[in-house]
Amino acid sequence: MIQNTMLTGIQPKLTPTVVNTQPTPAQATKQFSEFLGDALDQIDAQEKNVHQMSDKFILGQVNVDQLMIASEQATLSLQLTTQIRNKVIEAYQEIMRTQI
Repeated sequence: MIQNTMLTGIQPKLTPTVVNTQPTPAQATKQFSEFLGDALDQIDAQEKNVHQMSDKFILGQVNVDQLMIASEQATLSLQLTTQIRNKVIEAYQEIMRTQI
């Protein structure tokens, strides 16, 4: 017997349902604020580390090169943070100047 393959039932293609895992704007804002908070905490920790190292340097427990490296790292981190703040303020001011 000849079987007609054109008449066989078409089975629906089973595709997994994709769940939207993108964060909501509130969640994204929370993550961004956490990121900024963590970055500021790290900069604060670097500053405290430099102060502790300078105290140890006075006591002769730390070499001058270790102190200078830590000091420069803290200075660069602070300069980077200042520049990021300036860019954010500049972007905010530009948005506020935009006319609708």
